[in-house]
Amino acid sequence: MNKNDKNNLKASNTVFNALKSSEVDFIVSVPCANLKNLIILIENEIENNLNQNSPDIDFEAQKNKLIHIPVTREEEGIGICAGAHLAGRKTALLMQNSGLGNSINAIGSLLKVYKIPLVMIISHRGDLKEKISAQIPMGQWTKKLLEVAEIPYYCPKTPEEAEKIIKYATDMSETMRYPVAILLDAIYWEND
Repeated sequence: MNKNDKNNLKASNTVFNALKSSEVDFIVSVPCANLKNLIILIENEIENNLNQNSPDIDFEAQKNKLIHIPVTREEEGIGICAGAHLAGRKTALLMQNSGLGNSINAIGSLLKVYKIPLVMIISHRGDLKEKISAQIPMGQWTKKLLEVAEIPYYCPKTPEEAEKIIKYATDMSETMRYPVAILLDAIYWEND
């Protein structure tokens, strides 16, 4: 990604900057076409931090640097985020809503039972502008599943809304000691 591309990624940049300003320092991601630019921004940040280090590693300075762990399944990401939280990290999970069904048990039996905060940035597929019919059922069930699981969720439509909501949701998750979801649909991602 070159500098001009980075400047044109308003939706991804906003989410990335909101997570950073919320002091999220541990991000787990599952691949998703809508999240790919955001994941690249995260990887570039980590690479820049590594390049700025001197040959003598300052472990204290590294302690709060951003960590990114790519995974293949959402419930795996929930377990890793839970462990990172217990190690003192502030966590976020980047995922597509199709994986929410896979995650309900991990959310209920791990996050809820042990009061573990987690901000879930969810690419909401299967709604307006969806071209893949297999995405539609989960797209229609996503909000209902979050409601049944008693997970607060928010649906910002613009980067300006997302910037505020991600910060507030991160604070809310920490205060409640419970997951909070941010659903970002195709209309939101038009800003990239």
